[in-house]
Amino acid sequence: MTFQGQTEYRHRRTWTPWVFAILAVAVLAGTHAHAAEEPDLIFRRSTVFNLLTPNDKLATYGVDDPEVEGVACHFTVPEKGGIKGWLGVAEQVSDISLSCRQIGPIHFKGKMKQGEDMFQQRRSLFFKKMQIVRGCDAKRNTLVYMVYSDRLIEGSPQNSTSSVPIMPWGAADTNVQKCADFISK
Repeated sequence: MTFQGQTEYRHRRTWTPWVFAILAVAVLAGTHAHAAEEPDLIFRRSTVFNLLTPNDKLATYGVDDPEVEGVACHFTVPEKGGIKGWLGVAEQVSDISLSCRQIGPIHFKGKMKQGEDMFQQRRSLFFKKMQIVRGCDAKRNTLVYMVYSDRLIEGSPQNSTSSVPIMPWGAADTNVQKCADFISK
């Protein structure tokens, strides 16, 4: 190999760690919620004991719907422990449960799309993300929330659904809105 060829090879080799570091930071920066704010951790419970590394856990979170005042969702997700979980590179499983409820008077903040993301969060370093989507059952005036995870290559059929009927909140709440009025066509 010529001197110039050795210099170019050495130059490319020194840039490789920087490229991976920048890529890792960009991916990790994308692990935050997109549609809603970060969820609130309610509690965690260990499910599998690991002697020298973190345990596998179930974690329950709460998140408010950013477009519909008066609705909150709680979801429980498994969190892998072990060395991969500790390093943040474990691919999390797709078993996610969901429960959404009316927690006050319901007021829509604006128009929404049917099946729009209400919340999303990465479940692996590169390929998997969890999404909570919102829809409107106009016939029953009910908000419907579904959680599922998808992968870059193939999705998961595992999902959970929760419904929130839009009802008056106390005697003073006489103006019950219709979700169909806030779905953009």
